[in-house]
Amino acid sequence: MTSSVETATGPIDASELGRVLMHEHVFVISTEIQQNYPQEWGDEQHRIDDAAARLRELKESGIDTILDPTAIGLGRYIPRIQKVAEQIDLKIVCATGLYTFNELPHYYRRRNTSDADALTSHFVQDIDQGFGNTGVKAGVIKCATDKPGLTPDVERVLRACAQTHRETGCPITTHTDAETERGLDQQKIFLEEGVDLTRVVIGHCGDTNDLDYLQRLLDAGSILGMDRFGIDGYLTTEQRVEVVAHLCEKGFADQLVLSHDASCYIDWIEGEVPLAPLPNWHYLHISKDVIPALLQAGVSDEQIDTMLVDTPKRFLGSQSLGGY
Repeated sequence: MTSSVETATGPIDASELGRVLMHEHVFVISTEIQQNYPQEWGDEQHRIDDAAARLRELKESGIDTILDPTAIGLGRYIPRIQKVAEQIDLKIVCATGLYTFNELPHYYRRRNTSDADALTSHFVQDIDQGFGNTGVKAGVIKCATDKPGLTPDVERVLRACAQTHRETGCPITTHTDAETERGLDQQKIFLEEGVDLTRVVIGHCGDTNDLDYLQRLLDAGSILGMDRFGIDGYLTTEQRVEVVAHLCEKGFADQLVLSHDASCYIDWIEGEVPLAPLPNWHYLHISKDVIPALLQAGVSDEQIDTMLVDTPKRFLGSQSLGGY
């Protein structure tokens, strides 16, 4: 069966994805701040052209696709992403879903009935009809669980994502806090909602070297996002490489994906990308530094391809399985 994947420039066959970084943002923006105090953002066209240049450089480094999990709550604006995507050969997979650590936006709080949660309705719309009038459709569902844990609102988002997954077949990718083992909370809720955990990436698992925690997530069937290379505040690159190499040695390469969680522009931290305190937090770190380090640590070329090509293809192409 041919499997297709939705991108910012239209659907492609999953076989065309090539090497994929599975958690990279293009823009992370505090929308109301930028709308009212635009001096930091500056010229719109400059930002678009700068992003296109950075992503061309990423393509030249050997990466063919990025999954951009910029959901509502992170400043998602698909017309801007389209303008970037039209300038480059690299493919961008866009996300529906909602990003919050604790509370829902006020808009959604009283839009919930026994028939249909407004969250689910919007998520399904993004997948089936596309984002607004852009013609671009979501290729993944995004949610987050951080240190506050399963607050009532966060749990509602997870269940809405699970229901959307069941209805559409679209796979799920997440943000977690590894230190507090939030991936286990997500798996619990998803299982209660009937989600196939093999079609879930539990994000930011590379932030910990707690192998017992990671093993529990693997045993339940999920894919682990080793996806914050360059963010040294959690683990150094050397420590992250050690964890990935260990899991590959144990035979789990097909349940691992790689990325940086980087961006062309993020207004959460003052300064231009790459940020001075995190000099390796940029799109090219995996291609230039991490892959050679993994090979040196005993990871095979075949396992590198599994993490960058085969598993992303399987995961993103799984939407063609449809709902259930």
